[in-house]
Amino acid sequence: MASQRDVRNRIASVQNIRTITRAMEMVAAARLRRAEQRIQSLRPYADAIRRMTREAAEAAGQVPSMPILSEHESVANVGLLLVAGDRGLAGAFNSQIVRAGVAAAREHEAQGRRTLFFASGRRPASSLGFRGLEVAGAFTGFSDRPSYADARQIAERLIAAYVDGEVDRVDIFYNGYVSPISQVVRRETLLPLQQASIMGEDARDETPSSGEESRSQALVEYEPDPDEILGRLVPDYVEISVFRALLESTASEHGARMTAMRNASDNAGVLIEDLTLQMNRARQAAITQEIMEVVAGAEGLG
Repeated sequence: MASQRDVRNRIASVQNIRTITRAMEMVAAARLRRAEQRIQSLRPYADAIRRMTREAAEAAGQVPSMPILSEHESVANVGLLLVAGDRGLAGAFNSQIVRAGVAAAREHEAQGRRTLFFASGRRPASSLGFRGLEVAGAFTGFSDRPSYADARQIAERLIAAYVDGEVDRVDIFYNGYVSPISQVVRRETLLPLQQASIMGEDARDETPSSGEESRSQALVEYEPDPDEILGRLVPDYVEISVFRALLESTASEHGARMTAMRNASDNAGVLIEDLTLQMNRARQAAITQEIMEVVAGAEGLG
């Protein structure tokens, strides 16, 4: 049985850990509020860009034969971008993205396709390296507060890989922010445009009647023609999609870390109560032992 001193030292250690986890919880909560504001500001613009890209593609009819818009004849190489964090202590936030990406890679390999990994965040990059998987591009150091320049850097690398024929398709995995206690792993196809997730997003928009739809389409006039506009919109669409994924991932990371640190603080409190009870029992046992020794000594003298 541990001595009172050992139990007391352990209680002090757990109390110090609880102080740290509470501080980390408060920091994550403050950062989460700022991240939520950035997401709320970006979502309308991101939805508008994606909707404009989809409408321009529909107006163009046949997608023009530009390198960034050309669909490759076959899908032999697939690029997978995993968006997670630079740090841990956030529960399953990082690991679930890596698991989803690795599972998707296995599916593609079962179909005879080769996968190429890209990672945003130190955690997914290191996890892929630990699994012996090659990372074609790693982007780190900005998961706490990503900027549009960071998204543009990632988007340019993905677009270059697609245009140069390094990959025939680009998928992105990230944690979509729902609430501080709920993050959903999302998978989207960025390129080619013909298979992109935005081409199937009609269900998310309000479905107008046939008369309203025809009137809304009649009001749209493209100058220059839809083909040229589409060529200009697609790079912006890729950039804003990556930027949105970065912001969603950032908010999800702060929410996951806040929840994880709160659970850690609660568990530390329970452990302190158990250790305190154990120390009190040890103290009572020591007092009882001393009383028995005194009584035995008094009886021996008597």
